[in-house]
Amino acid sequence: MSETNDTGNNQGGRKPLTVARKSAGTVKQSFSHGRSKQVVVETKKRRAVGPGGSGPTPSDNAPAKKTDTLEARLIATAKKLGITVEELKTRQKVLLARKAEEANRAKENIQVEAAQDRLRTEQERKATEAREREEAEARRKAEEEARKAEEAAAAAAADAPVTADAKPARGRSKQDAAADASVPEPTAEEAASRGKRGKGKDDRNDRSRDAAARTVRDSGERRRGKLTISSALGDDADRQRSLASLKRARDRERERRFGGGEQREKVSVEVTLPETITLQDLAGRMNERVADVVKFMINQGEMLRGNDIIDADTAELIAEEFGHTVKRVAESDVEIGLEGEADDPALMKPRPPIVTIMGHVDHGKTSLLDALRSTDVVAGEAGGITQHIGAYQVQLKSGQKITFLDTPGHSAFTAMRARGANATDIAILVVAADDSVMPQTIESINHAKAAGVPLIIAVNKIDLHDAQPEKVLTDLLQHDIQVESMGGSTQAVQVSAKSRIGLDELTDAITLQAELLELAANPDRAADGVVIESQLDKGRGPVATILVNRGTLKRGDIVVAGAQWGKVRAITDERGQQLADAGPSLPVEVLGLDGAPDPGEPFVVVDTEARAREITEYRVRNKRQVSGKAGAAARASLDQLLSRLKDGTVETSELPVVVKGDVQGSVEAISMSLDKISTEEVRARVIHGAVGGISESDVLLARSSNAPIFAFNVRANKQARDLAEKEGVEIRYYSVIYDLIDDVKSTLSGMLAPEKRETFLGYADILEVFNITKTGKVAGCRISEGKVVRGCGVRLLRDDVVIHEGKLKTLKRFKDEVNEVSSGMECGMAFERYEDIRVGDKIECFQVEEIARTLA
Repeated sequence: MSETNDTGNNQGGRKPLTVARKSAGTVKQSFSHGRSKQVVVETKKRRAVGPGGSGPTPSDNAPAKKTDTLEARLIATAKKLGITVEELKTRQKVLLARKAEEANRAKENIQVEAAQDRLRTEQERKATEAREREEAEARRKAEEEARKAEEAAAAAAADAPVTADAKPARGRSKQDAAADASVPEPTAEEAASRGKRGKGKDDRNDRSRDAAARTVRDSGERRRGKLTISSALGDDADRQRSLASLKRARDRERERRFGGGEQREKVSVEVTLPETITLQDLAGRMNERVADVVKFMINQGEMLRGNDIIDADTAELIAEEFGHTVKRVAESDVEIGLEGEADDPALMKPRPPIVTIMGHVDHGKTSLLDALRSTDVVAGEAGGITQHIGAYQVQLKSGQKITFLDTPGHSAFTAMRARGANATDIAILVVAADDSVMPQTIESINHAKAAGVPLIIAVNKIDLHDAQPEKVLTDLLQHDIQVESMGGSTQAVQVSAKSRIGLDELTDAITLQAELLELAANPDRAADGVVIESQLDKGRGPVATILVNRGTLKRGDIVVAGAQWGKVRAITDERGQQLADAGPSLPVEVLGLDGAPDPGEPFVVVDTEARAREITEYRVRNKRQVSGKAGAAARASLDQLLSRLKDGTVETSELPVVVKGDVQGSVEAISMSLDKISTEEVRARVIHGAVGGISESDVLLARSSNAPIFAFNVRANKQARDLAEKEGVEIRYYSVIYDLIDDVKSTLSGMLAPEKRETFLGYADILEVFNITKTGKVAGCRISEGKVVRGCGVRLLRDDVVIHEGKLKTLKRFKDEVNEVSSGMECGMAFERYEDIRVGDKIECFQVEEIARTLA
């Protein structure tokens, strides 16, 4: 029986496969510019798959037959697979569970996609609403402009008659003309309806609605993408534009608004360039992207990153290439305006004179100041000499105040005397009547002349029996110092500090000179001045002795002194009394700095801590660069020294030392003195010099450098003493500077190589050469001149040419060793490590003596 028979005759069997289950339809697809296409779409129904295989659903009137058929299929399938029916059912249950799980997962994915679609729809809705608002605003503006144009046209029509056809044309705006050009001609029905409504505003509204509809159609249908079965069946009716499409549309709209995508005009700015700058900072100052600057440098062949540092010249080229102007600044510009503006003469008030007492050591400078102050400062100075700059203010009986600076007279304190001369108004040159002009007297005169300050000669010790004041004034003529009694302009006063003679005349001379100078300062401004001395106090920290030149220094002011800064915590005078402020010409001690500034450095009051940090950081960097250059120069000189050592022209010994002092000026004076006494052969090198007591770190540094520690007016704490004893570090304590210098000088003298002096002994002629076993060649000689001493130095001369210089090894007389052979006698001589001797050679004998040397 054929399977093509009616299906009713084959109940319970499989239905034949036919195409009758398919349904077909056509869908019209529209494209731009009026193009369309007919697409044939076919849909298929999904076949239901049961546990026992695939097939149609049996009818409801045969359930028993259906059950039998399923059981039979299960049994057959189980036999085919070689398993039991229960196992087959278990497998089918697992398969069904897996399919159910996959269906649930697919359902969740559909829900997630639906949520994402809703989010996109909401975003697109908001974008559409924003776009509609913008279009409505544009329409409103266009209508407003059209209305104004119509009113203007109506006003013009009242003055000049026109035809009925020209009136509407005159009142139309450019937007309407553009809209008419883009909108197709209306149909007859539309024209008739428009004729009833009238032209003008209704026509523009219709054109706007047509444009909006066309925009919606284009945004929906035109940009739907390629046609799919789902889109053809209408399953994606709620599908919206993608986010990328919206972003492109917004970009095009933005370009249209800002000139149709044309690049905006570049703005040139003035770029401030320091000496060094990073590419990132440069790009920020130019308002450019860092990537553009980096790309430009790569094109120039420089592989740089944003945080790389370039110099000012390169930065200027980059800025000019990008079309910007450049303003060059230097790091030193941070100090511009630091000193403030010049004082107004109307605000100036008289100030006390600053007087510096200078002269040779032990000529009575401090004793003279003591007589003026009626105090005893000499007892407080070790050895009776001044080793610090003392700053005091004296009030005379008349009420006038005078500020005195007492400088050391020892040769080691040249820098201190120079600082005192630079910070003063008047210099008093103290000359002892019994010693007259001495080296430090001449040096003080030179310092005063270099500073341009007037001199007052104080001839001291006139009460001594051997005093010769006239000789002092005469000797000063050799140094261009001509006193008033000899027709000059320099004041001279004869005084005696011990007997208090001539003190009033001296103060009168100072007052007269101050009146001639007309000294004045503005006290109502920020203070500035100079650092006289600095030290580290164990209880108070860094302490700086300063002299105020202008303004008034107050507690709480932010002070910059050299490379140090801080807020003033306390102000004390020379008597230790606390002061609230310090006016011009007043020497005070200041607490609160972050370190001990170098003596001679200027100090100034600034407004903010940020400015103070900026200035000190620049000065620290500058000092580091200077020290680096000095180190490079020292390395260069060391290289030259090493080359000379290789040549054998010089031998240098070095004494490393660690110096700790009570004040910065003492450490400076010691370091300079050690440099002066050093020579090419021996030198003392200060590897570390600082103020304050000796600490454990100083001991460790001295141990690693094999250096002694020189302590000047300071002591070591217990921990440092114990560590020094344990490590074997020598600590030497001094209170007088020339004792320290003498010890270093004697140490360096001991390091000097002794001077060798050669003494001629005699000549010997070689008469015969003997070859002796275990001894080598021995020359039989006759002493022709002088004598020969055992172990002396010898030179072998052949044809009056020195061919060997060495030492005499053997000296025999017959068979005995002898110490000396005189002229006319014969002897045997052998040289150390040399045997090329011949008959007729001549031997020159000499002796070398070593003489100890000392430093000058």
